[in-house]
Amino acid sequence: MTTRRDDLRAVPRPEDDTAGGRRIGGLDVARGLAVLGMFGAHLGDTDRLGWAPDTWRALADGRPSILFATLAGVSIALLSGGRTPASGDELPRARTRVLVRAAWVFAIGGVLELLDTFVAIILGVYAVLFVLALPFLRWTPRRLLAAAGLVALAGPPLTLWVGRYATARDEDGNAFAFLLFTGYYPAAVWLAFVLTGLAVGRLDLRAARVRAGLVAGGAAAAAVGYLGGWVSTRQLAPGEELAGIETGFGEAGPWRAAWFAGAEPHSSTTFEVVGSGGVAVAVIGLCLVAADAAPRLLYPLASVGALALSVYSGQIVALRVLAVDSADDWGRWARFTLAAVLLATGWRLLLGRGPLERLLTWSSRRTAGH
Repeated sequence: MTTRRDDLRAVPRPEDDTAGGRRIGGLDVARGLAVLGMFGAHLGDTDRLGWAPDTWRALADGRPSILFATLAGVSIALLSGGRTPASGDELPRARTRVLVRAAWVFAIGGVLELLDTFVAIILGVYAVLFVLALPFLRWTPRRLLAAAGLVALAGPPLTLWVGRYATARDEDGNAFAFLLFTGYYPAAVWLAFVLTGLAVGRLDLRAARVRAGLVAGGAAAAAVGYLGGWVSTRQLAPGEELAGIETGFGEAGPWRAAWFAGAEPHSSTTFEVVGSGGVAVAVIGLCLVAADAAPRLLYPLASVGALALSVYSGQIVALRVLAVDSADDWGRWARFTLAAVLLATGWRLLLGRGPLERLLTWSSRRTAGH
């Protein structure tokens, strides 16, 4: 799988999943998991995660989209030089490619929004995160992780403060406020995932030591985040089902500490950022190992990841065409998943890059020029 020179195939990364002319197949596998996981969040009844195996499907709630955002940071890092950040004339070229891709992803997300499905489209925020990451392209992994930690701490209270302000003035539907603070994927919090991915992408992803570090470090962060969420819930809101910081948007009076407790999906608390971000990093590490160990076996999943933007957009169009209006059918998820895997694999074998990936690649290269 790594001998093919079909660079620039996934959202919205250009020649970013390559190192020394060879694709890093594990990133496509991880991206494929993220896309199919979001299918599960869209189509399946995830309910609440517990110790019982029949609740484990709740793993698809929130975590795949966070993995998707973390991989965006990895893509930006590899696009802008990988282990050696771009400098001189290459830096503005890299920024131009990122901006062009962000513009296309934002436009595609807007079109998908017009289809008016029940799915919360992530592409608009995804594009905004690409733009927000531009000032950090020259930062070292250590500084990037420190910045991600700062965003994880400061992002939730900032989001709550702006969200309360916007709600009080009936401006929570404002596009700027929605994308950055009040929406389903608040960029002011989700920037932490992109910065973490940037740090990961600045490492030698082919080194066994780095991969082991990603798995171990991600698992440790996940344990800290989810344990902290569990403890904070027991201490601050025992017996309550916490919805996170958005609970305080429409509330007047003093802030409640319980708004920042727990690590539930899409709660945008610091505990969720650390816990789910850790899961994303660990999954990336595992996928890097698995893709090298069984490239042929994982080729179909990697194909979904290589055509991620096309597959994601195709799913939303299919939901509209088929008039699907609920997210409670795991049988439907299985059918959508099987169709996505078969179509993506066939397309990749016969035609290479997906249609939307080709558009992003051609336009960003042409705009950046020489």
